[in-house]
Amino acid sequence: MSDVVIDDNKRKLDINSFQQLRIGLATADDIRNWSRGEVKKPETINYRTLRPERDGLFCEKIFGPTRDWECYCGKYKRVRFKGIICEKCGVEVTRSKVRRERMGHIELAAPVVHIWYLRGTRSWLAYLLGGLESREEIKAKQLEKVIYFAAWLVSEVNVDKRHEEMPALEKEYAEDREEAIKRKEKEIKLRQKDAEAELKQLEKDGAKESDIRAKQKLIDKDIALITDRHTKDIDRLERSFDTFKKLHPRMIIDDEELWREIKDRYEDYFTGGTGAESIKVLIDTIDFDSEEVILREAIMNGLNGKPLSTQRKQKAIKRLKIVASFNRRDKDERLVNNPKAMILDVIPVIPPELRPMVQLDGGRFATSDLNDLYRRVINRNNRLTRLLELGAPEIIVNNEKRMLQEAADALFDNGRRGRPVSGPGNRPLKSLSDGLKGKQGRFRQNLLGKRVDYSGRSVIVAGPTLRLQQCGLPKLMALELFKP
Repeated sequence: MSDVVIDDNKRKLDINSFQQLRIGLATADDIRNWSRGEVKKPETINYRTLRPERDGLFCEKIFGPTRDWECYCGKYKRVRFKGIICEKCGVEVTRSKVRRERMGHIELAAPVVHIWYLRGTRSWLAYLLGGLESREEIKAKQLEKVIYFAAWLVSEVNVDKRHEEMPALEKEYAEDREEAIKRKEKEIKLRQKDAEAELKQLEKDGAKESDIRAKQKLIDKDIALITDRHTKDIDRLERSFDTFKKLHPRMIIDDEELWREIKDRYEDYFTGGTGAESIKVLIDTIDFDSEEVILREAIMNGLNGKPLSTQRKQKAIKRLKIVASFNRRDKDERLVNNPKAMILDVIPVIPPELRPMVQLDGGRFATSDLNDLYRRVINRNNRLTRLLELGAPEIIVNNEKRMLQEAADALFDNGRRGRPVSGPGNRPLKSLSDGLKGKQGRFRQNLLGKRVDYSGRSVIVAGPTLRLQQCGLPKLMALELFKP
């Protein structure tokens, strides 16, 4: 996730000569450029041959050979074939150490949100997508409902079209409501008519008083059910029209029946949806240049002629910082950090030597937790692909998309959303984040914990001859530390 600006050749990295190092969001194209191939299967190694499975998590075609200067099928062996790609198995003849650096990728059937930007000390997505007006504010919990297919997000509203056609829409609504009331009354009358006939027949047959009363109770119950059903339909019709009149971008609706009613009736006047795709669409609609200007103006002069309250002003300042950071551009006028990169269409697969699989005594294997987490993502992604090809119902597809989102969350940061994914013995699996953070993480354990020639520890005291910005060191140590 880093870009290195190099003097001469941008493709080859000279670690001794570069101008700057920039850490930023990796786009889908960046991940594809890093990758040597797509991982399509969840398999790791073949347990009979003990060789990596093709297109799997340890595939030699993608990540490089497991043996120095030897392709998978054995057609090319020895260093004299260096750099040749075998036409039979597709494996490049090179050193096996490339398996520590070559990456793969997983093409997702549906986009997922990166959990770091949804949940954390602050929700970057919630701040980025929220508006200035109180009705446009988006809370992290509401956004989470949208991402996990429990609520729906409105991304755009054609206000002009709605305003022009509102008289006709109001007339249509009034007619539909009147028709619904008539249907209700008609069905109740029919049931009452049938009930009278049934009761007369019972009296004619000389039925007992208790039987007649029981029948009357059943009839009353039927009429109550009919009334309740039609009342709910009329209520839903009223609520859908009232909500449609107030519809605005960034509005979140968590009632499925209400959403479906609005979508069926007024689909031509707005766009919206659920899941990571709807978040992506909303990000596309934001003009960051104008958004930055509006936020600065609101912070300085208020909104609609009124100054912002202290709390809303603080929120606006936080949002301005995030919008400005996403709106930074390089010398070629390209976005340094594309906000759409928080929504992933492609997931990177780290080199296999960083998530090894080791054979133990007795023929069993010990594997990194990351392989299990990657396997969950691939299995769910493949299942979703098949469902989309078969044209499965929307409810089934959405459920599978939600499961894919949860699998991606567990891969990036297991346990951040709540209950972690566990392995054997109910032990939480270690995710990519767990491999980086903490004392045993990659940074503190491997990158920072270097052996040094000298180290010193002492009590810090104020020296009468030292100035405030000065520090005293033993002469030998100072010479060793600062020698050229």
